[in-house]
Amino acid sequence: MVVPPISHNDSMRFKIFYFEAVKQQVAGNYDAAYDLLSHCLDINPNAAEAYFMMSSYSGVLYGDTAALEDVKKAAELDPENNTYLERLGTGYIRIGNLDEAIKAYEKLAHNSPERSDVLDILNQLYLRKKDYDNVIKTIERIEALEGSSEQTALSKMQVYSLQGKKEEEFNELKSMSEKYPNDMNYRVMMGNWLLQNGKPDEAYSQYMDVLKQDPENPMARMSMIDYYRTTGSTAQADSIQETMLVNPKTPVSTKMILMRQVVADNEKNGGDSTQVLNLFKRILKQPQETSDMAELYAAYMTLKKMPQDSITKVLETVLTISPDNAAARLQLIQTVWNEKDFDKVIELSRQALDYNPDEMAFYYFLGLAYVQKDDDDNALEVFRKGVSQIDDESNPDIVSDFYAIMGDILYSKGQEQEAYAAYDSCLQWKDDNFGCLNNYAYYLSETGKNLDKAEQMSYRTVQAEPDNCTYLDTYAWILFKQKKYKDAQPYIDMAIKNDTTNSAVLLEHAGDIYYMNGDAGKALEYWREALENSDEENKVLIRKIKLKKYVEK
Repeated sequence: MVVPPISHNDSMRFKIFYFEAVKQQVAGNYDAAYDLLSHCLDINPNAAEAYFMMSSYSGVLYGDTAALEDVKKAAELDPENNTYLERLGTGYIRIGNLDEAIKAYEKLAHNSPERSDVLDILNQLYLRKKDYDNVIKTIERIEALEGSSEQTALSKMQVYSLQGKKEEEFNELKSMSEKYPNDMNYRVMMGNWLLQNGKPDEAYSQYMDVLKQDPENPMARMSMIDYYRTTGSTAQADSIQETMLVNPKTPVSTKMILMRQVVADNEKNGGDSTQVLNLFKRILKQPQETSDMAELYAAYMTLKKMPQDSITKVLETVLTISPDNAAARLQLIQTVWNEKDFDKVIELSRQALDYNPDEMAFYYFLGLAYVQKDDDDNALEVFRKGVSQIDDESNPDIVSDFYAIMGDILYSKGQEQEAYAAYDSCLQWKDDNFGCLNNYAYYLSETGKNLDKAEQMSYRTVQAEPDNCTYLDTYAWILFKQKKYKDAQPYIDMAIKNDTTNSAVLLEHAGDIYYMNGDAGKALEYWREALENSDEENKVLIRKIKLKKYVEK
């Protein structure tokens, strides 16, 4: 485009206003910047840089199409500017105009022939349009710039396959094999192509040539398995497969692929696990570079619902090979937890933290195990160490539970304010931690402080779980503390109805609430039932029964 010149005076005026517009934009004064740019275009309606800068404002005010028009104008006025062309191309891609996007990127490729990233985008655009001839030409342009590679060869093969050009597809692979005669993988790939295209004899010849030069070549040996399965020689395929699996020289990655296939085939054919289990055992008798095979063994045993003690032994094998395997140790800890062997949980969790000191889950299980053993001091120490590991990536559910349990322990130790601070931290991480909301509310009610706050928290729990007798009891008790006796009664009734444990606490609360509602007879029934179900001496409860009236603690 031939751009008409402007006078020297207008050119100077344009520069002053344009640089002031840039200055205002950097300062965040966008209205001023927009007005200045508009004035710039009044002075010089052919200023590419002003159109380009204006495009961001047009996009906000009038939408993507208007922004794209400004970028297009800038690129037309300054076709050598790659920034404009690249923005124009991405804009057309965004609105799905592939033809115009291709034009923009072709101009960009012409301006910067050394940029292979531009050719990569062109390649993708031509693929989307199914313009396979231009895809091939673009790949050849990449090869001219960077040299041919396995990636470009495979890309061309894919396109030839889409075009149905079998000969060109095979020749591309053949040329790579000839170019790199010492890389046996290309020969194997040629064999695989021949096998897939109905030429098993020629494929066999390729595989055997490779195995003569490299008898342990895993890729060729795996392809021989496919060859024998394709030609119906299942026994030979199985034999090679098993030999590779028990061969110490077979790479771990290859063994994993093969073993997963063994499992899949076994499941497809009826799922008789005996052969698979025996094969796992044979493989694991050998020294293992990694724990991958043992992990797969444990996963398979879990799938087949094998006895838990057998799975545990395999998980222990995993940890012998890879003691820092957090996933296996966590699975083992969960198994031991289900068995209620809390000493073992403590042992395993402490070992885990030696290898994974930043893994929150291990602090969680270790702390809970101490709680189960009534060792609150050690539990509190563990949870405090655990929260010191908190970062932006921490699981909010786990962190919230850490603080909730810390709050419970601190309250039981008589450290009320520290407990409330822990509860507040818990709710900052997860504001719907209902266990925390319930305990926090109940403990506040016991002190008679902040009853309105306690009621709000407790009400959230009964809304979330209206059949939870513990939450219902807490809410009823808070209403009782607020002297809302009539409001409390239906909630304590629901709590009693849903309680399957005959909780002495619930029954005593029910008696207190009924007494304050004027039903001393029903209250006495509940107090007596509470005493029958109480595990410890309750002197206050005994006085209530003796005096037949409510007595405060």
